[in-house]
Amino acid sequence: MATLNLTNPTHFNPMKQFKGDISTMGFAQKASRRRLKGGISCSFSFAPMESAKIKVIGVGGGGNNAVNRMIGSGLHGVEFYAINTDSQALLQSSAENPLQIGELLTRGLGTGGNPLLGEQAAEESKEAIATALKGSDLVFITAGMGGGTGSGAAPVVAQIAKEAGYLTVGVVTYPFSFEGRKRSLQAGWLEPFVILSLTSKVSLALEAIDKLQKNVDTLIVIPNDRLLDIADDQTPLQDAFLLADDVLRQGVQGISDIITIPGLVNVDFADVRAVMKDSGTAMLGVGVSSSKNRAEEAAEQATLAPLIGSSIESATGVVYNITGGKDITLQEVNRVSQVVTSLADPSANIIFGAVVDDRYTGEIHVTIIATGFSQSFQKMLLTDPKAAKLVEKIASTQENKGLPLPLKTPTPFPVPSWSPTRKLFFS
Repeated sequence: MATLNLTNPTHFNPMKQFKGDISTMGFAQKASRRRLKGGISCSFSFAPMESAKIKVIGVGGGGNNAVNRMIGSGLHGVEFYAINTDSQALLQSSAENPLQIGELLTRGLGTGGNPLLGEQAAEESKEAIATALKGSDLVFITAGMGGGTGSGAAPVVAQIAKEAGYLTVGVVTYPFSFEGRKRSLQAGWLEPFVILSLTSKVSLALEAIDKLQKNVDTLIVIPNDRLLDIADDQTPLQDAFLLADDVLRQGVQGISDIITIPGLVNVDFADVRAVMKDSGTAMLGVGVSSSKNRAEEAAEQATLAPLIGSSIESATGVVYNITGGKDITLQEVNRVSQVVTSLADPSANIIFGAVVDDRYTGEIHVTIIATGFSQSFQKMLLTDPKAAKLVEKIASTQENKGLPLPLKTPTPFPVPSWSPTRKLFFS
């Protein structure tokens, strides 16, 4: 914001005296004080622009690990917090703001995988959590669903953030389907009387996701089972989990870079908030390429979202960020944008930013957050990807025939509602 001081303001017309935008920092540096025609002395003082305050909160062991990876990768422009009931685990955290919760309840020994204890621990430490979040504009909550602290405490942290008015985004992982057996669970959030045979950790994760969904503006879920599709037979187990952590990191970084780094195309926090506020289920896509056709390849990777299992075609809002080195060209930015806009719904609210970062010379990184998906469709992707693909085929066939899509089908799995002009796409 600029303040204009004139020693003799009579007959001063800034439109005649200046050409260009006097609000730019370049002008302020070159002409913080200059003499105009008629002996008028003009000085400018610029109030420092406040950037949006972004906080990343890792909850539980999985969330703490994701935060450590973000810090190790050099993610900047955000504040990191690690929340846990396990005091020993917090000693391993790289976050500058560790917060132990539920000290009276768990005595620093963790929850033993019990989400109820995780929830109670967060409730016990509500005041400390609220203090940690104070002053935020955007809060990312990252956690591994299915554990005790992550599943139990993350929804409480989200509730505190959202009730305080902060834009609240959950970015969480969903466990492998083979992680332990348990009795069948009646999945009330799908359809009445639908009984699914689920694993213990999976059932806990589904319940946690349901609670978290109600307390965030946007929820992004990364299913670990998708790692089986993109990792080869020789990929070490540790590297596979690091891959999931890195997707979380790139999603957070893509959004934070749009907001905090001055770019070729600037996007402010209000733009991002407009797309992500109360948008429900979202999909995250990340693409990286250094090939000759790097722009198209990075864009296609991101729009197909291999770690999600769907693409952006039925999204109602899209935020995407293009990052490259000094060698990135205008034509490459345009080609990325063409890929994204060609796949997105014509009525979708699309916002993008383009950033030059010397660390990415020779590469183009594209991060996409697509919002507004049906919650039931996301849960179908998690519990029964084959059923979700069948729904897509039915939708595509009927759309091609010009028939309206049904709200429900006689199949035993839930079918979300779509506009007749939309279809789903799978890689």
